[in-house]
Amino acid sequence: MIEKLPQEIQDLYEIHEYRHAIAILQVDFPSEYQNIIDMLLAFRLKKSDILLAGGRKSTISDFLDSFLYERKWVEKMFTTKLIIDGHEYDTPTHKIDCYKNRIALDIEWNNKDPFYDRDLNNYRLLHDRNAISVAVIVTRCTNLQDIFNKLGKGGSYGASTTHMDKLIPRIEGGSGGGCPILVFGITKELYIDQ
Repeated sequence: MIEKLPQEIQDLYEIHEYRHAIAILQVDFPSEYQNIIDMLLAFRLKKSDILLAGGRKSTISDFLDSFLYERKWVEKMFTTKLIIDGHEYDTPTHKIDCYKNRIALDIEWNNKDPFYDRDLNNYRLLHDRNAISVAVIVTRCTNLQDIFNKLGKGGSYGASTTHMDKLIPRIEGGSGGGCPILVFGITKELYIDQ
C-alpha cells in the first residue's frame, strides 16, 4: 500500500508498512493520516539542526512533535492494571510522543536503540488491549551517517543509536506483535545544507 501515499512522501522518506497500517489510517482515521502527511511534508533536515549541541530534545524532534501538538495531538501515557487472583498490579506504559484518536506516533531521532524495544512492546500491549489502532515511528535512515561524518558529528550518531537498520529487524522479528505499524525514515533527500 506504500504506493497509495503521496508521491512526494515516497520520494523523501524510506517507508515500511506492516499489517495494513496505511489502509487503516486512510480509511478509519483520515484526519490523523492527513496530519501525519502534512507534518512529513513540512519537515526538512537542516544542517544547522544537526550541528546544534544536543540536549533533552533535539530541534528535529521538537519540530515534529510541535507540528502535531498544534493539531491537538498530545503526549500520552496509559494507565493499565493487571489483576491476578484479585491482586492488582499497576503496569503503566511509557509515554507516547504524540497520540490522537487511537493513533500512536513516536519520534526516534537519536536515542539508544533499546528505545525501539520499549516502543514496540508498548504498541503490542496497547493494541492487544484495544487502546491503539495504528503505531507510527519516524526515525532516521542509516545512511545519514555519511552526512553526520562529513559535518564532524558522526560520534554523536553512533551505531548503537536509533536508525532504520536497528528498527526493521525488530519489527520483522515480531516485536510489535499484531499492531499495524508504519515507519518513515528520514532520508538524505530531506537534507538542506544551510
